[in-house]
Formats: sequence, structure tokens, C-alpha cells
Amino acid sequence: MPLLQSDLPLPLLHRGKVRDVYRASGDRLLLVATDRVSAFDVVMAEGVPDKGRVLTQITAWWLATHLSGTPHHLLSTRTEDICRAVPALARCTDQWEGRTSLVRRTRPAPVECVVRGHLAGSAWQEYRESGTLAGEPLPAGLVESAALDPPVFSPATKAQEGHDENITFGRAAALLGADLAAEVRRRSLALFARAHAAADERGILLADTKFEFGSASGGAVLLIDEALTPDSSRFWPARSYAPGRGQSSLDKQPIRDYLDAVPGWNRRAPPPPLPPAVTEAASARYRELFRQLTGSHLRDFEPPELAA
Repeated sequence: MPLLQSDLPLPLLHRGKVRDVYRASGDRLLLVATDRVSAFDVVMAEGVPDKGRVLTQITAWWLATHLSGTPHHLLSTRTEDICRAVPALARCTDQWEGRTSLVRRTRPAPVECVVRGHLAGSAWQEYRESGTLAGEPLPAGLVESAALDPPVFSPATKAQEGHDENITFGRAAALLGADLAAEVRRRSLALFARAHAAADERGILLADTKFEFGSASGGAVLLIDEALTPDSSRFWPARSYAPGRGQSSLDKQPIRDYLDAVPGWNRRAPPPPLPPAVTEAASARYRELFRQLTGSHLRDFEPPELAA
């Protein structure tokens, strides 16, 4: 059964669209990735089986492999490590095992660090209207899903409700300070290049992704939250890619497609109910992306030990 809400014996700090955030101990937090799913910024009443586990473990896999050496906030997703840090959780592993991250607490930067390698989503919509991306001009004549060479750093403000807003780098620098803005741009582009190459070797196009950064108590700037998951990124099968149209995404696309076909829904809460076949189709895409990237089925995956 999908987990829609956790209830752990810890102080609850926040429930987001997907994650429940708890205070663990000292400067540590516990992030529980539920199976909640949103589409068009509306949270559905139904969950997607295994979604939270995919988001948690695919982030850990990236950080342990192709993003190793990147300063980040993730301490562990391993059951034994989490129980050692928070012994009270040993009595309720059914709620959180495999879908929970023990992390360092940081002060999140108020900007989403989006890197776009292809013209899709809100970027395509803005380009059609004005020929720009986040207010910056792009070459004329581009088509939907066209490759952006080099990839474009396209920051956005974080919206508590509704859509994030694409902003110029100048506005990001005003929000973060010039030095921090330059640092997160450099790091975001470097991380994207490494992940793009790794996905390409597996027959997957990383079209775009967003990174988040936060400042730890000692001042270090760390990569935080999820990284390169199907919720924070567009992954396209390389074999079916063709510019000039929308692409099939390895994510919750079956849910968006179903909702688009529901007559009369205005993309506001409450959403229409999702049939089990639709949520399972989305679950299958999440699991298949995990398998293609990691080379392991989710049920067989052993969470990695992460460098301190």
C-alpha cells in the first residue's frame, strides 16, 4: 500500500507535497519521502506505490557514485544508521524504512538552481512567448525539446504554493549575493554535466533538473534535498527522442496524461480520483528509471554507505 502520511515519534516540523520533515537530534533532520504525488501543483488523494523509496534511494545512489565528492547534507538512508541515530524509530520501521534520509540541518538558499539541457516545460512556454529563458535571450528558431548547447543555468524562486517563477541570474545574485550565486551556478552546471554523461551511457537523456543548496552551521554550502530524481528532473528515453514535439518522460507522465483527458477539471483542488491502473503505470515508470540508472531492481537495492 502507498504511504500517504507518516506518523513518527519525533517532532514534526513540516509536511510538504511529498516529504514529512522531523527533528531528529542536534543539527540533524529526518526526511520521510511519502508516496504522495502532485500534478499541476495539486496533491492527489491517491499515492504512487514505491515512489518515496525511489526518490530516496536514487538520490543516495547518485551521491555515492557519479556525484561522489560533492559536499552534501545526506548522512545515510540505511536502516541501521538511522536506528542508531534515533533509537525510537526501531519500533516503527514499517513507516519509514527505505524512504527516509538522515540529513544535516542547513539554511536553504531561497533559489532553485535549475539547469536545462533541452527546451521543455516552462522554458519552452516562455521561449514561445518571448524568445527568452528566465528573461535571457536564446537563439531564434529553436523548437520544442531542442538541445541547449551549452546547457543553461535557469534559476527560479521557490513557491510555497503554485508554480516556481523563472528569474534572471541578476535577480538570483540579488537574492543570494554575487559570490554565492556564482558558486551555485558553477556547481550546478558541473553536477549536471556529470549526471548527463552518466545517464547518456544508460540510454537516457537528462533534459533538465533542479538542485538546491543550503548553508550549514559552519558556513559550508551543501547540496540539499533530493538530487536527480524523477520528481526534480526530466528523464527521456534516448531511443525515442525527437526535437519538435513533447517527449515521453520516465516519471508521473501517466498521471498528467490521465488528468489532461478528464473533462472539466480546472487544475485546482480537489483533483479527480486516479484509477489504480494510472497510479501503477506511474509507479512502473519510477521503478524502471531506477533500474536503468542503477542497474538494480528497487527491491534488491542495498542503500550505499556515504562518505562523511
